[in-house]
Amino acid sequence: MLEKLFKLKEHNTTVKTEIIAGITTFFAMAYIIFVNPNFLSQTGMDFNAVMMATCLAAALGTLLTAFMANVPFAQAPGMGLNAFFTYSVCMGMGYTWQNALAIVMLSGLIFFAVSVSPLRSKIIAAIPASLKSAISAGIGLFIALIGMFNVGIVRTTPAGLVELGGITGGAALVALIGLIITAVLMAYKVKGALFIGIIATTIVGIPFGVTTFPDKIAFHGFNTLAPVFGKVFTEGFNGLMAHGFLALITAIVTFAICDCFDTVGTLIGTAKAAGMLDKDGNLPKGDKALIADSIATVCGAVLGTSTVTTFVESSTGISEGGRTGLTSVVIGILFILAAFFFGPIAGIIPSAATAPALIIVGVLMLGNAADINWKDIEVAIPCFLTIAMMPFAYSISDGIGFGFISYTLIKVARGKFKEVPIFLYVISVLFILKYVLSNLG
Repeated sequence: MLEKLFKLKEHNTTVKTEIIAGITTFFAMAYIIFVNPNFLSQTGMDFNAVMMATCLAAALGTLLTAFMANVPFAQAPGMGLNAFFTYSVCMGMGYTWQNALAIVMLSGLIFFAVSVSPLRSKIIAAIPASLKSAISAGIGLFIALIGMFNVGIVRTTPAGLVELGGITGGAALVALIGLIITAVLMAYKVKGALFIGIIATTIVGIPFGVTTFPDKIAFHGFNTLAPVFGKVFTEGFNGLMAHGFLALITAIVTFAICDCFDTVGTLIGTAKAAGMLDKDGNLPKGDKALIADSIATVCGAVLGTSTVTTFVESSTGISEGGRTGLTSVVIGILFILAAFFFGPIAGIIPSAATAPALIIVGVLMLGNAADINWKDIEVAIPCFLTIAMMPFAYSISDGIGFGFISYTLIKVARGKFKEVPIFLYVISVLFILKYVLSNLG
C-alpha cells in the first residue's frame, strides 16, 4: 500500500528512511508547538487553544502535502508571520486577533487562487537558474542562523547588532558539542546522522540542565480549541474596515506575498540542494504543494492560528534521505499526537539538540552557491542580495524580493529587457508594492 501511494522504489527510498526523516523534521520544528502560542497569546488569544490549533493546522497542511504532492515537506504556522500577526497587525495597526484571523483567511484565499491558476507554474518557471541556486544558499544561511540564535551561539546586542553569545556554558555549549558529534557522524557517512545527533545531544544536555522532563503529560480534548475555533466567522469580519482600506490591503498583501514566496523559496531551494528538481529546474508536483499550503492557511485561520507555511526545517529530514510524502505523513501523525497528549514529550528535545542539525543542513545548502557565475556582475549582485538578505532581514521572502527586484532593474538598465521573464516583472512590482504599502502602513 505504501509503495502504491508514495512510489518509494521510484524515489530510491525505503519505509525506514522515510520514518527517520519524518521524525527528524518533526523534532527540528517541534519548537513551533510552544513558540507560536507564546506569540499569539500576547494578542489575548488562549495559549492552550492556540497550541492545539498550531498542531492541528500543522498536521492538516503536512498531510495535504503528503497526499496531494507526494513530497517530504512539513507545514506549520510560520515564524515571522506570527510575529507580523501579533506585533504589526494586532498591536501596531490595532486590529483584534479575530480580525487578524480574517485577514489571514483572505490572504490564504488569494494564495489559493494563484495556486490553482496557471500563474503557479509560471511564477516558478520565471525564476532564473542562478537565483534558484541563490535561494537555496540563502536558505542555508537563514536556517543556520535560526539554529545559532535559538541556543545563544549568536545574539543581538542592545543596539540591535549581532555578536557572539556566551558559548562556554548552557544551551550554546551543548549545541556546539552536538555540532561536533553530528559533524563526525556525517564525516563517517553514518546513516541517520542528523537524527542520531539530535538524540545524542539531548542526552548530553541532561547533566547541563538543558534537557528537562515534564512533571506530567496533559491530555487535551477538542474542547480546548473552543476559545479560538471558528471565531474568524463569528467575529473576524466585524469592523474589519475600521482602520481604513490601505491598512487592510497592506496586511493582506504582506501575508499573501510572504506566504507564497516563503513556500516557493523553501520548496525550490531545499529541493535543489537535494537534487529533487527536474531538468527544467522545477519540483515535480510542487504546484500541488502550493495548493496544500494555501488550503492549510485558510483552515488554520478557522482553527485559530496565524498563516501556515512550508517549513524550512523540512530540509533536515530531506538530508536524512526523505524523498516522498511518507515522510510528511510521519510528521503529520506526530503533530496530531502532540495536539492531544504528546506536546510535553516533544518538548523534551531542547533547541540545543536541533540547532546542530539546522547548522549542518545550512552547510549543505550553501554549497549551491558554487553553481552561480560570480564573475558575471549582472548575476552576482542579485544572487548576493538574495543570499545576504535572508539571514540579515530574517526573512526568506525579503531575500527573494531583493533578488528579483535587483535582477530585473539591472537587466533593464543594461537594455536586456527580453532576458527578464514577464512574470519576473510582475513579481518585482508586487514586491515593490508590498514594501511601499508596508512603509505607508
